[in-house]
Amino acid sequence: MNTSRTSPLAALKVVQNCYVVPDIEAACRQFSTLYGIGPFVGGVEGVLENHVYRGQPTPPVRLKAAFAQSGDLNLELIEVMSDGPNPFRDMFAKGETGFHHVAVFASDYEAERDRLVALGLPVASEFTIFGNTRVCYIDARAALGHMIELYPEDENLRALYRRTREAAAAWDGKQLIVPF
Repeated sequence: MNTSRTSPLAALKVVQNCYVVPDIEAACRQFSTLYGIGPFVGGVEGVLENHVYRGQPTPPVRLKAAFAQSGDLNLELIEVMSDGPNPFRDMFAKGETGFHHVAVFASDYEAERDRLVALGLPVASEFTIFGNTRVCYIDARAALGHMIELYPEDENLRALYRRTREAAAAWDGKQLIVPF
């Protein structure tokens, strides 16, 4: 039986797996050694602005993120730099590592976010990147064991994914981390 039309998450195609790590540089080396992937794009500190955590405004989240391509799947590694409440600490204490989320694009961000909430998957965190692009983490741990990062269709995000794919295709193995 094909349930793809009636499955609640069928329209959301996973484009990324993300891991929280305690040290971004060490994690990039480890993933490259184990999976043979690279380079990692990013690795510099960034900020999740206008952060709302579990419905309450909270300080921005500071982190380092690095992106690499493994076949059709983007891999993100995140080192959390700030101590305030955030969806990463919901799953991993400082110094711990593990799988945190999958990322998906939605053609109608707000409608998809609200649909997921109606399915019983609450918004853990919502914030802006690239100035005013809203992104959120949906807490799907009870159903899936991880979060879902929900993106709107956004040219800056799509460009980041293209850049990561292009960097992987041209990688000569020399520079492991390529800053933004």
